[in-house]
Amino acid sequence: MQATTLSKPTEISSSVLPEPQRNALIKLLGDEDPTIYQAVKQKIISLGSDTQIWLKPCQLSGDPMLRRHAQDIVRHFDRELADTRFMAYCLQEEGQLDLEKGALLMAQTQFPEINAAAYSAIMDDLAGELREWLAAGDQQERLLVRVNKFLFEEKGFTGNMENYYDPENSFLNRVLDRRTGNPVSLCLVYVLLMRRLGFPVSGVGLPGHSVCRFLSAEEEVYIDAFNLGKLLSRNDCIEHLTRCKHEVRDEYLSPMSARRMLARMCGNLEQIYLELQKTEEATRVQRYLFALTR
Repeated sequence: MQATTLSKPTEISSSVLPEPQRNALIKLLGDEDPTIYQAVKQKIISLGSDTQIWLKPCQLSGDPMLRRHAQDIVRHFDRELADTRFMAYCLQEEGQLDLEKGALLMAQTQFPEINAAAYSAIMDDLAGELREWLAAGDQQERLLVRVNKFLFEEKGFTGNMENYYDPENSFLNRVLDRRTGNPVSLCLVYVLLMRRLGFPVSGVGLPGHSVCRFLSAEEEVYIDAFNLGKLLSRNDCIEHLTRCKHEVRDEYLSPMSARRMLARMCGNLEQIYLELQKTEEATRVQRYLFALTR
C-alpha cells in the first residue's frame, strides 16, 4: 500500500469521516508493516484529537497490534494536551507559579496518564511519616541529620550515579517511583517534603549542581540531596565554585524561584535529549525553556 492512498481533502474532519473510511483506517492500524502503520498514524493524527472517540475502544481490542497502535496514537494526543497545559503554565507570572504543580504538569508532558493528585498524596504521606519519625527520634540529634536518615536511609532515596543521563531522572513521578534522580529533582523532593513540615528549605542552583539550603535564625546549611544529604557550609559551596572556576555570585547561593527551578529541570532535560539525539523531544523542551526564561 502506498502512503498516498491515505491522503484526504483538508475539509474532512474526524467527526464527519464516513464510517467505511474509519473502519478501513482501523483495519490498517492493525497492520504489522511499520511503513503502513506510520502512514495510517499520520493520517489519523491529521484528522485531529476527535479521532480518540473511535480510537479508544481499539485500546481494548483482542488484536495486540491494533491495541498497541491505538494506544500509541491516543497517547500522542494526550501528550499534546499536556504540552499545551504546561506551556500555558510556564507563561504565567512568577507569583502564579507553584513549584509542585509545575513539576507535575511537566511530568505529564512525558507521562500523560499519571494522576498528579496521587503523587501529591505520596508526598503528603512521606511528610506524615517524617513528622512521626522526627517526633519519635533522638531530640538531641541535629534536625537535618534526622531528616537525612529518614529520606536517604529509611526511604532509600539516592542520586542516580549509574545512569545519570536517564531522562526519567528529571520527572517528579519517576523520582518518587524509583527513589532516584538527578541533583535538581532530588532537591525538588527535599524542598517539597520540608515545606510540608514548615521548615525553611529552598533549592539553590550552583553551576552544574543543585543543592538545598536550610536557613533559620540560628544557622545556614546547604544539603546535597544527590549525595545522600551531605551537609555543606556556605564556605564549602564557595570552594566548589572556585574549584570549578566559577565566579562567586550571590545568585549562585540564593534560593531559586519556582520559575528558575523548573527552567533548570527543563534545561537538564534538553541537554539529555540532545545527547541522546532525540531532536523532537529536545525541541519540545526548548519551548518550555523559552517560556520560562522570557
